[in-house]
Amino acid sequence: MADHDSAVAGLDLQAAELGPGGVLAPEPDAEGYRRRMERRKEVQQQRVGERNLEQGLVLVFTGDGKGKTTAALGLVLRTLGHGERVAVVQFIKGGWQPGEAKALEIFGDALAWQALGEGFTWETQNRERDRQLVQEAWQQSLHHLADGQRKLVVLDEINVALKLGYLELDQVLEGLDLRPELTHVALTGRGAPPALVERADLVTEMRLVRHPFREKGIKAQVGIEY
Repeated sequence: MADHDSAVAGLDLQAAELGPGGVLAPEPDAEGYRRRMERRKEVQQQRVGERNLEQGLVLVFTGDGKGKTTAALGLVLRTLGHGERVAVVQFIKGGWQPGEAKALEIFGDALAWQALGEGFTWETQNRERDRQLVQEAWQQSLHHLADGQRKLVVLDEINVALKLGYLELDQVLEGLDLRPELTHVALTGRGAPPALVERADLVTEMRLVRHPFREKGIKAQVGIEY
């Protein structure tokens, strides 16, 4: 294993040294550039060949920036496009039907979509009711996580449910272990706890740079926010 890891690291280093090409390559002539890219292709093929494992992944999309749910739903569309079955459970959200849910109805039974919240805390104004709905959503999530027919399970805004204290981190970590070997799970929402980040195979943090609501007073708009 150590020799394999060393070989993979060596290939990664070669790929970095050869670079991505384009105007970043140092060769001014077409033939020199072709040789560099030919070698880059060889190294890339070796890198791909060395990484031949397949397993269900834990993917976390978090951060203060916009796009966390959107990223997860991109995976939903991709997975459905390959003829696989998907489940989406939305925590907290549920006060309205988003455009994505309407559009994805065309996939029929291949997609299970359940929005089991009633909206933001300042809308619901009922802490115990929110807690109850989160726990109901989690029970539904457990059902999907254990279902070997679902290639992907999206737990949308579950990080927020954890942050608000409506769900225990140990519940979630134990639930992730119920998945069949090749089932992927995506968890979205701000404030992903460190233990979940550590458990994940892929973590993407969306960073807020500018937002039209805050900077320009522009309201949530159809097709952009929902």
